[in-house]
Amino acid sequence: MTTVRRAVLTLPAAPLGPDSPLPALRTHHGTHAVDEQTLAELPRDMARGIGHAPLRSLLPAPVRDGYGRERTPTDLDAIVIENDRIRATVLPGLGGRVHSLFHKAGGRELLYRNPVIQPAAFALNGAWFSGGIEWNIGATGHTTLSCSPLHAAVVRAPDGGRMLRLWEWERLRDLPFQVDLWLPDGSDFLHVGVRIRNPHERPAPVYWWSNTAVPEDRRVIAPADAAWHHGYERSLRRLPFPVPESGGGTDRSYPLNGDHAADWFYDLPDGQRRWIAALDADGTGLVQTSTDPLRGRKLFLWGRERGGRRWQEWLTEPGTPGYAEIQAGLARTQLEHLELPGGGEFSWLEAYGPLAADPAAALGDDWGAAREAVEGGLAEALPRAAVDTAYTAWREQAADSGPETVLAVGSGWGALEVLRGHFELPGTPFPESTLGPEQEPWRALLDTGVLPAPEKGAAPGAPLVSSPWRDMLETAPADPSTEYHLGIAQWHAGDRAQAVRSWERGLREAAVRWPLLRCLAVADREDGHPARAAERFAEAFTDHTDHTDQADRAAEDEVVSAALGREAVTALLAAGRAGRARETWKRLPEEARGRGAFRLLEARLLLAEGRKDEARAVFGAGFEVADLREGVEILGEVWAEITDEPLPYAYEFRMRPS
Repeated sequence: MTTVRRAVLTLPAAPLGPDSPLPALRTHHGTHAVDEQTLAELPRDMARGIGHAPLRSLLPAPVRDGYGRERTPTDLDAIVIENDRIRATVLPGLGGRVHSLFHKAGGRELLYRNPVIQPAAFALNGAWFSGGIEWNIGATGHTTLSCSPLHAAVVRAPDGGRMLRLWEWERLRDLPFQVDLWLPDGSDFLHVGVRIRNPHERPAPVYWWSNTAVPEDRRVIAPADAAWHHGYERSLRRLPFPVPESGGGTDRSYPLNGDHAADWFYDLPDGQRRWIAALDADGTGLVQTSTDPLRGRKLFLWGRERGGRRWQEWLTEPGTPGYAEIQAGLARTQLEHLELPGGGEFSWLEAYGPLAADPAAALGDDWGAAREAVEGGLAEALPRAAVDTAYTAWREQAADSGPETVLAVGSGWGALEVLRGHFELPGTPFPESTLGPEQEPWRALLDTGVLPAPEKGAAPGAPLVSSPWRDMLETAPADPSTEYHLGIAQWHAGDRAQAVRSWERGLREAAVRWPLLRCLAVADREDGHPARAAERFAEAFTDHTDHTDQADRAAEDEVVSAALGREAVTALLAAGRAGRARETWKRLPEEARGRGAFRLLEARLLLAEGRKDEARAVFGAGFEVADLREGVEILGEVWAEITDEPLPYAYEFRMRPS
């Protein structure tokens, strides 16, 4: 009989630290994109999906960049779902990640299970970690909820047993979603029912990919003869899979055969059962299958080159084997978004479990025979009809069932949206009891029409940017705090000129000027005025520093000062103002100047001052930029300004061919 219980998992983990106090105004330039020439050559429906509703920014989600690289043993809340065949361990406080899927009957772990929790800047808004099965909703990339708590509760499963429900309100697209996990009695397969609802009258863009980490010494097999290849050079091409059309080339179904990090989106034929498997040298491993709406399947690999190997090390501890990802999504590629009509929903069922296939067939040179071996094994272990039947039972009998025992609590943003919109969402309650300090000013605006100002000297609260909240801000009494938030909402809506006017109005009466100055600086930078942007970034930093007593500075003031100073020095260097950048650098908190990101910034400052040997010495002393973002090549670029020597391996994170 299936059980669902709380547990504690102790792992070496780097604390997440505080979120950035600065709103994410910058236009989102995703790593996962395609160039204009490639876009023009794609099938029309694919090009339309890629161009549909791209993110203008990450608002209202916070940037999560407060983590470091120092790991200590940490107790993590976990939920264990178990029957006599299989055991799944879920981390509700970290995006609902399935950390482990252990096949008890076979005595083996089916996933790549990271032995540490090391945040890295791979999520859309920063902090993310590798391993297990993750649920990605929102937009192209890892969800902003990667390291956030979800609501969790025990619910009655379709067969009358116990089921774990995870749910939250996704803020980028303003949509609620749920993930239901259960183990039918005697089953080897973890069943996962997923539902995304659009409670609004307007249509909404939707993105979903379930990402599963597996050991990279596997063969990844899916039912397709071609795949769309996407690399960090931003091209997208349909190629024969797994070997080139001429034959005799590299077999791309083995992740360790790839040179550079890449995505392979399998082009599954219409009517084909949806599945993907990762098998070891014995022909055993993990298979994932689903009902038809979850159309896409993908292999992500890091490659054999130095950059990919360095990233693998960066995300775990030395000596840990590498991993690849097998993924499943609503569209053919992760670059596309679907449209969900107002009042509508997307729902489907996934299943994860062990598979054993004849190794001679599954690992042989005949790709067709390999596919048939896996498909035959899957049909025997979990027939397609059984998955469809399980979905129907879940959707009709369990998806709307209310929670019986609450196991974990997520954010209060869903409760706030339900209060505002009076939404009825059976199965996923967002009670008022979950409202917290971040939501209270917005509840006051909802109840009274007035947005309370933050306490004297405090940083502005978290923003809200959807059109109903923007409308309320436009009719609220104008004060600097309201103008600040109104400008952010207008910026998110694409009305940059009006946003600037709101921030300028607020600035005229503001006692604390730095939040508004910083917003205006971002606007200047995005509009192509680097010199004016640099001055405003520097002025924002100075305003904050002047209003903070150096001898009695609170921890949150240090965070604000470091964030503003980092932006100011970067902008001043971009504007050719090395002298002013040095003045700003001297006023940064001493603790911040010792962190890796600031050591890199110091090397750039020394270069701008013509002190190349001292910049080289910064690299020689060693540093780690904890929030180095996926695909960014700044370390190599700065090194190339210093010397013609090869980039040291410690700083090698480049993910594309030279």
